[in-house]
Amino acid sequence: MTHLIISVLDAPRNVVVSISPSGEIVEGDSVTLSCSSDSNPPAEISWFKGGTIVGSGRIYSISNISSDHSEEYKCKSRNQHGETYSDAVTLNVMYPPKNVSVSKNGSGEIVEGDSVTLSCSSDSNPPAEISWFKENQSSAVGSGQSFSALQSGRFYCEAHNQHGSQRSDAVAVTVKEHHISSWHAVFGIIVECGVSLIIVTITIIIIMFIIKKLRSFKSEYITMTQIK
Repeated sequence: MTHLIISVLDAPRNVVVSISPSGEIVEGDSVTLSCSSDSNPPAEISWFKGGTIVGSGRIYSISNISSDHSEEYKCKSRNQHGETYSDAVTLNVMYPPKNVSVSKNGSGEIVEGDSVTLSCSSDSNPPAEISWFKENQSSAVGSGQSFSALQSGRFYCEAHNQHGSQRSDAVAVTVKEHHISSWHAVFGIIVECGVSLIIVTITIIIIMFIIKKLRSFKSEYITMTQIK
C-alpha cells in the first residue's frame, strides 16, 4: 500500500508579536520580542521599529533598554508565496526625570512688590511632579510647573516620579528697591510748592479782605459818632 503525502504551500498568516516580560518595562531592563506565524515553507522574519528595519529572525532582543527604545514594533513574515505584517506593539519604557531645567521670563530682576515667573521642564515617563526650592532651605517653597518668586534668592526645581528624581541648576532672582525717578521727584516738588503757594495767596487775600472790612466798619463808626 502506497501513502501519498500532500504538502500545501501557502503565504504566511496569523503573524503575531509577543513581549517578554509582559509587565511594566523600566529603563535598564532587558526585553525580548518574539514573532510567530503559520506558513509553508517557513518564513523569513524581519523586525521594524516605526518604519525602519532593525533586525531579523524570530527573536528580537533589547538589553539595557532606554527611553530611546520607546516606539511601535512589528514583524514581517515572508516566503516565496507572499508576506504578512503583524499588528504593531508598543514598547512603553518607564524612566526617571532627566534634562531638568528652569527658565525665567525676563532677566530675573524685579522691582519690589512685583514677581518673576519661573518654569520647570523635564523629560520623564510617567510625567514628573515638580517641587520648588530656595537654596539653603530644606523645605519646598512651591509646587507645579510654574512658580512666582517674590523675593531675592537662588531657586531650583526638582522633578520626581516613582522611578527617581533630578534637580535643576539654580537660577538667581534679584529684587530691587522701588525708586521714584528724578523727573517724578521734581514734578512732585513743583506740585507741592504750587499748592502751598495757592494756599498762602488765598490766606493773604482773606486776611486783606478782613482788614479792609474792619477799616470800613471803623470809618463808618467814626462818622456816625461825629454826626451825633
